[in-house]
Amino acid sequence: MRLIYRIAFRLALVLLPLMAAWAALFYFKMLDDVNDETDDALDLFSELVIERMLSGNELPPADGTNILYDVIPIGEQFAREYSAVRYYYSEQYFPLIGYEPSRVLTTVFMTDDGSYFLLKAYTPTIDKRELMRSTLIWIVVLYLILLLTVMLVTVLVFYRNMRPLYRLLDWLDGFKVGGGGHPLDNPTDISEFRRLNVAAEKAMNRYQKAFEAQKEFIGNASHELQTPLAVIGNRVEWLIDNTDLTQKQMEELIGIQRTLGSVVRLNRTLLMLTKIDNGQFPEKTRVSIPRTVRESVEIFSEIYEDKEIAVDYPVPETDLVVEMNESLASALVNNLLKNAFIYTPEHGRICVRISERMLEVSNTGRAPLDSEHIFERFYKSGGREGSLGLGLAIVGAIQRYYDLEIKYSFDENMHKFSVRWPKF
Repeated sequence: MRLIYRIAFRLALVLLPLMAAWAALFYFKMLDDVNDETDDALDLFSELVIERMLSGNELPPADGTNILYDVIPIGEQFAREYSAVRYYYSEQYFPLIGYEPSRVLTTVFMTDDGSYFLLKAYTPTIDKRELMRSTLIWIVVLYLILLLTVMLVTVLVFYRNMRPLYRLLDWLDGFKVGGGGHPLDNPTDISEFRRLNVAAEKAMNRYQKAFEAQKEFIGNASHELQTPLAVIGNRVEWLIDNTDLTQKQMEELIGIQRTLGSVVRLNRTLLMLTKIDNGQFPEKTRVSIPRTVRESVEIFSEIYEDKEIAVDYPVPETDLVVEMNESLASALVNNLLKNAFIYTPEHGRICVRISERMLEVSNTGRAPLDSEHIFERFYKSGGREGSLGLGLAIVGAIQRYYDLEIKYSFDENMHKFSVRWPKF
């Protein structure tokens, strides 16, 4: 979630209880004010009725629509037990409008002749349930409007003030170590962002220098290693061809030659992995995957002919053409197929399928591989002698370099590797 949206969301969470508390306070305060005004009117009216009844004057009409009243004779005991004044809500009948929610006042008074009466005065008032429902609806509507307004204003204000940060992030996203890049152009008058710009430029410059030093070291080390390895190889071959050796000595020299060949291949493979990780294959071209697969299948079928592996590779219906470095495309296909040929048992089966934007390589197997580590360097399934454990590591490095989708599965005694290219 982006920062401005997270801030807006948290503001909404803070406003929710505040708005709810405000709504409750508003409701009860409004209800209290209405009750006070209504009770004052009932008090004045009841005082008028009692005053006229005690003075013997004509009482107010009892059939109006504003305030109605009843004067009910009561006994002395009831009068003494009854509180002086009571206010409450009740449904009352009004001749012109029917039953309506009403505010009711009841009070007890005594006339000069010692008689006790109960005065009940009532007037139509607001329906609390209707008031609560209307208040709730409008509070929700106002809250949503306020919430959207606050979020919109927050997003706009933060986006405008955070613009230097987004420009810096865009620059970091586009910066490629070893690939050059334009200098950071991010003017701002906010001191924190200026410090962040300086820190980011310094960090990228350090990474660039470290990358250049690493690339130079790898190139020099690889070059320096190739010459002595080639010399050692030639001398071992000369010893085998031009000296009288015992059987034991011959076996030892052949073992040295085999080990030396592994070291040469290891040096070459590690150099390639490092170049891929460092992004030293910027060139792209349109590569036909079916043609690359066909060439690799023919080569590996001849090399591993003695294993009598059945290769199922039908002619694809469509030509899968991808944009990538031709050497890396060949390395990807070769390592997947080589892995399949190496680890398929004798008389096993290899299936190669090419569909829209996808290459699938399946081969016979006995047990599933560790899907979490198969693309790591020096991972060996079954510890096969002579294997460097770098074939699938190269596949993983190419996958990261081009952001490909590679999946592994094991089903019905078949290892299955699938590679999906994004559309271009």
